[in-house]
Amino acid sequence: MTSGKPTFNQSGELFEGIQLWNQYRKTMSMEDVKERALSVIKIMASQGVLFMRTMVDTSDPKLIALRALLEVKREVSAFMTIQIVGFPQNGLSSVKGVEQLEQAIELGVDGISAVPHLEPTREHGVRSLETCFQLAIKHQCFIHIFCDETDDQASRFLEVVASLALETNLKNQVTVSHINAMSYYDEAYVRKLIGILQASKINVVTAPLVNSAMQGRFDSWPKGRGITRVKDLQKAGIKVAVAHDDFLSPFYPLGTGSLLAAGHLLLHVAHMTGAEDFETVIQMMTRNPAEILGLTHYGIEEEMEANLLIVSAENAHDLLRRQPVAELVIGKGRLIAETPALKTTFHMQAREGV
Repeated sequence: MTSGKPTFNQSGELFEGIQLWNQYRKTMSMEDVKERALSVIKIMASQGVLFMRTMVDTSDPKLIALRALLEVKREVSAFMTIQIVGFPQNGLSSVKGVEQLEQAIELGVDGISAVPHLEPTREHGVRSLETCFQLAIKHQCFIHIFCDETDDQASRFLEVVASLALETNLKNQVTVSHINAMSYYDEAYVRKLIGILQASKINVVTAPLVNSAMQGRFDSWPKGRGITRVKDLQKAGIKVAVAHDDFLSPFYPLGTGSLLAAGHLLLHVAHMTGAEDFETVIQMMTRNPAEILGLTHYGIEEEMEANLLIVSAENAHDLLRRQPVAELVIGKGRLIAETPALKTTFHMQAREGV
């Protein structure tokens, strides 16, 4: 909900988005953050999202956004479960980057992050990941890295994350988002990388909406698709989830909060239109992210908590093709949101013989 503030991202590139966000951050207030967050949460809850993981920038010396979101998390806990991740937007090698992240941990974030591809050098990026893992072990929190969100095929921090997950035995407590650079890696290296990822047990989150809009901007024709190798990861048994990510922000000026919209686009950009792909993508929006979030008692079975949505669709293919809004959203056994089913009345009659 910050798109156009202070101005629009004209290039559509990540670096301009970061510049605009840093400008906007100077004007933030607790009230502003809470108002925007509550607005997004209500929209997403009406779409059937009842569990959310969100990044909060820890580069702000006052940690205004974090303090506001901690209040929001408590206020919406009756129907929305939120995991907050401390996210050092300006990097851990920046002035007080580590100190700010440690303060965020003390205030009560659920997990921590790093952005190694935005650090000044490869060495700084590796050290930022090592620091992130050390803090996670010390404070017993999960890790969710924004990793290789770039078209640079030389950006290879994913292998570092996977190796650290193995060495520390954190494994599936580690998640990476984006990993766009993987779409540019040569095949021999990808074969090796897939093996490391399988052994590490880490999770992957892809964000097809923002990735397809932002990536490939530096390419000459033919341009890259901007999406990581979802099919290869999924076939290798690596847990992949699909996320919406940005919502009217300096990085992505669109978004409705619908996971079906993200899943629908993933079918296109990841070339997932085979007969079994539709159910696979639905699993990437439901069971896979539930496991990544560490949810228990998940599924439609007796004794499970009543968190569900009701939507009119014949099957996974029909659901993703039409992307209907949930008619009923139920959280913890209570009705959260209701949207009347769309109904079209056709008024024209076909002429006889036509």
